[in-house]
Order: sequence, then structure tokens, then C-alpha cells
Amino acid sequence: MHTLLLRLVGPLQSWGTQSHFTVRDTGLEPSKSGVMGLLCAALGWPRTAPVEELASLMMGVRIDQEGTMARDYHTAMNIFTAGGKLKPTEPSNRYYLANAAFLVGLESPDLDMLQTLHAALRNPVWPFYLGRKAFVPGEPVWLEDGLHSNTTLLDALCTYPWLGPNDQDPPEQVRFVLEDPNGETVRLDQPLSFAERRFAPRRVTTTFINIKDLPGFQSLIPQDSIGGEQ
Repeated sequence: MHTLLLRLVGPLQSWGTQSHFTVRDTGLEPSKSGVMGLLCAALGWPRTAPVEELASLMMGVRIDQEGTMARDYHTAMNIFTAGGKLKPTEPSNRYYLANAAFLVGLESPDLDMLQTLHAALRNPVWPFYLGRKAFVPGEPVWLEDGLHSNTTLLDALCTYPWLGPNDQDPPEQVRFVLEDPNGETVRLDQPLSFAERRFAPRRVTTTFINIKDLPGFQSLIPQDSIGGEQ
């Protein structure tokens, strides 16, 4: 297996999968549909493009900095209803994550496809945004060393340097959300068609790993920043 890593860091992010009418939600980490949409932007694919090949990628997320959940209250004026009538005011609540940092991994046996995606992330056809068009990345999504051949998803996520702020110590534990056919949690974010906005369920497993136990982290992070060690 081979793995491609992406960096999703920004002041604001929103990864909704259950938004209904006036409530626009966000998950606590990037959704698969959101990440696939980002890849489509990099490739210049329209909404009508088939997404089966991209959706076949196995996705995992390492949460290096848990975002702070926040809410905006919006009011729109003169909105047309589904019945064609004009509604004078439409309030809505929109949720988002502030100051979150994620390392996303995509695993596939097809190295050529991952190489194509890696190149597209460096020179995207369309601009990137983190769930909503107003939420642009604070750092490049493309990682120069993001393509890992002959490396599993979990190994790639475990050995890449922490993406959190340089002026903060890393957490004692890091949360992982990994796509798993036998996972106990169901997410309705497996894209079937962006044109028709159809999504299928997929299963994930959430686990926590002590940062000291992650392969490679002892050499990547100064010892005096891990639990006060000298």
C-alpha cells in the first residue's frame, strides 16, 4: 500500500455532513466528502465528474490540534421559499472549527494515482477552501514529503511530524479517526455523486495514541517539550 498525506490547517474550517435547512453543522475533523471535493478542485474536475476512483481511497485523519467549536448567527433578507414565495427574513446557525490542525492520509495500492494527486495538490486548477468558500487554508495543503510509497496509512500518519503551533507543546495523546469496514461509528460522507449530492455511509474507528509511543515522534519533537522530559 501507498499513502498520500495532506495538511489541513486554517483559522476556520467547517466539515458538515448533517446540515439541515437553517442549521449548518461541522464535524470535529475533515469529512471524506470534503476531502474528496478538495481533490476534485486540485484536479479541475466539475461536479458532474465520476468520483468512484477517488472515493475508493481509504482515509485516515490525525488530529494534531482539536479545533474550538464556534457558532455564527446569520440573518438573510428576502429569501425565496421552495414554493416560490418571498420570505422577508431567514435566520440560520452556522457552526465551524477555529484554529484546528489536521493531517489527512489517503491510502491506495495505485501509486500512479497518488502521484497524480500529489502533483495536482501542488498546482491546483481551482482554489482550495476548508469546507466553506470563505475558509481558506492557513498553510499549504500540499506537503513536499507527503507521498509515502510502500507505507500503510497508519504508519504514515504515525511517523509524520506534528503540525501544531511551534509555540505550543504537543498534547499527551493524539486522536486518530481511521476508515475501517468493521468500525463502530458510521459517517454519512462517502461521496457517490457531487452533482446529485448523494452520499453513502462508511465506518470509522476512533483511537487515541500517546504521543511518546508514536514511531518517529521521539526524534521529531524536542524531548523537553514532551511531558517535561529533559
